[in-house]
Amino acid sequence: MSNYLGYSAAELEQLKGFWTAKEIEQQPECWRETKSILELHHVQIIDFMTPIFAHSDLRIVLTGAGTSAFVGRSLSPILTQQTRRRVEAVSTTDIVSNPYQYFAEDIPTLLVSFARSGNSPESVEAVNLANECLSNCYHLVLTCNNEGELYVASKTDRKSLALLMPEKTNDKSFAMTSSFSSMMLSALSILGDGESNLKDIDCVCKHSEAQVNAINKFIGTIDNTDISKVIYLGSGGFKGIAEESALKLLELTAGKVVISFDSPLGFRHGPKSIVDDKTLIFVYLSNDPQTRKYDVDLLAELRRDGIASKVIAITAQLDEQVSDGDYWLTDDMQDATDAGLLFSYILVAQIYAFHLSVELGNTPDNPCPTGEVNRVVQGVTIHKFNKLV
Repeated sequence: MSNYLGYSAAELEQLKGFWTAKEIEQQPECWRETKSILELHHVQIIDFMTPIFAHSDLRIVLTGAGTSAFVGRSLSPILTQQTRRRVEAVSTTDIVSNPYQYFAEDIPTLLVSFARSGNSPESVEAVNLANECLSNCYHLVLTCNNEGELYVASKTDRKSLALLMPEKTNDKSFAMTSSFSSMMLSALSILGDGESNLKDIDCVCKHSEAQVNAINKFIGTIDNTDISKVIYLGSGGFKGIAEESALKLLELTAGKVVISFDSPLGFRHGPKSIVDDKTLIFVYLSNDPQTRKYDVDLLAELRRDGIASKVIAITAQLDEQVSDGDYWLTDDMQDATDAGLLFSYILVAQIYAFHLSVELGNTPDNPCPTGEVNRVVQGVTIHKFNKLV
């Protein structure tokens, strides 16, 4: 058996972290397989999407629960820019409780459902509610489980297209990792500027195996001895990545560390009060020249404040302001769009969350063994929907 994230398979089995480590490290391979799946189904995808995009007033809603919702939050700003269309991220957990608020406009809508298992009650109900509230709704289902209720139901619906991610992305561990990034890749390819996005993904894949090892070594240099708070900051799509980073750390540490996220500009408006000398801050830097100015301004401010224990810039471009402190440089991505950087940046967060989980004595594959939180959500009652006449 192979080694993953610096541990032997035997060590990982003892730590109860084998699947989490493997699924983090296998992502470059998953991305290549996902790209092959998209190429295999290219004609089917074009045939499905062309009449949908013909609607000039089309609304695209990206949905999911938990990590699956954060796929949409990471992509909605980028896809809005690339498609010049209305692209919104609304979680299934919001849709199910408030369908008339989120489906108030009866206009042509494409509901893009992200789901690892496809068995979460909200995932299935959000599709049902969209069909009840909207007179012209299409469904793109991106999932990792061919036996999931969402996938099975969509196969018989003429207004739905369901695509399966590689089998290994149906993560066996508690935390979603390869499922998150593979569904994100698929949505970028299908909905956005496929040629540009896939060029960036090819670059990520080319360097990512070495990058995983390098990130792993870099994370090992971070001293977490006195860290009790971790904050992730990012602009645009990187705010979604920051939110997913925060959830990953929250899940794998089982709440033992205080976690927060925000945008660099938003952080000054009150949330910055959380920073103390036991705080570690990660700042995801954009490659967009305009956005990057604001990211770097806050990075410099946090370093000048001298309050946080450590402020780490995650970047694909290096300049004097960034290098004047701790940073991680994503190799050979200096000319990439921010869409491409989503994949490199999330690797940093996943690997950090895994190692801190182990340091704190948690079991990454099942960080909540007492069952209050589960791999597939439990305890949700779906109440009958009374459609207004």
